[in-house]
Amino acid sequence: MNTTPSTADHSPLASAHRTFATEIQALQALDARLNGSFQKAVSMLLACQGRIVVTGIGKSGHIARKIAATLASTGTPAFFMHGAEAIHGDLGMLTGHDIVLALSYSGTAAELITVLSVVKRMGAQLISMTGNPQSELALSADLHLDAHVEHEACPLNLAPTASTTAALVLGDALAVACLEARGFSREDFARSHPGGALGRRLLTFVHDIMRRGDALPIVQANTPVAEALIEMSSKGMGMAIVLDDNHKPVGIFTDGDLRRLIARHGDIRPLSVAQGMSRNPKTIEPDALAVEAATQMDAGRLNQMLVVDDSGLLLGALHMHDLLAAKVI
Repeated sequence: MNTTPSTADHSPLASAHRTFATEIQALQALDARLNGSFQKAVSMLLACQGRIVVTGIGKSGHIARKIAATLASTGTPAFFMHGAEAIHGDLGMLTGHDIVLALSYSGTAAELITVLSVVKRMGAQLISMTGNPQSELALSADLHLDAHVEHEACPLNLAPTASTTAALVLGDALAVACLEARGFSREDFARSHPGGALGRRLLTFVHDIMRRGDALPIVQANTPVAEALIEMSSKGMGMAIVLDDNHKPVGIFTDGDLRRLIARHGDIRPLSVAQGMSRNPKTIEPDALAVEAATQMDAGRLNQMLVVDDSGLLLGALHMHDLLAAKVI
């Protein structure tokens, strides 16, 4: 049953509903046609000894560029080669070990037909994605993927709309199938996206952002509170780290500890840090992920955390601002 809304209503909202309905129907039809050709295409991509070279021109070129980017970012080495630029020198990027994935809805783009002959001579494999299984590009390829749609969302049935959506989703399906077959993980994804939020979360370690050396506010248990306040103010961490003679932390003295000490004693001038410090401070190892430190600090409502080695020696410290600055949280 055709569920496409009537074209009698020309309001923007009705137009949007018609576009959605047309493109959804196109994707449902594409899903129903998936067969062994798709499985063979995935096997070819997985077995490729070179790279996947995705090419196209016009609107298909835009979709091809996105498919190449998705493949590359999900574990399948790929790059985009513009169909027009290919016949003017960019074919030099191609090797006989590569697979060319060529997109042309008509399957008759002159530039891609020219590319086809070179690909054949080089011995590279060709997968075509067209809307016309009887086109020259489809029939000449080693494997054809049918991306045909009955209607474009454009009311004139001219502007590439549903057809480009179908090609894009088919490309996404190839990338995801390869991703799953390779066992591509979140960590693998992060390594190819070091500048993204996930990359920062999975590739940033405590030792990358912790404060160390002279940047640490360090005192001893017998340090007068007044001196500890000077150290705290100069280092800007809202605390002082209390070390024993073996360079192991025995406590921290925070702004909160200071307020509680004043509330109890009033005059704090004769007091030492030991009389107000928080003992058994929360610690973490330097090789832990920074996001784990953030999780622990959030759970414990902490603004600071100490970094120690396996023997408990102080190596550094983290402040919540450090995590924010590194965009881990």
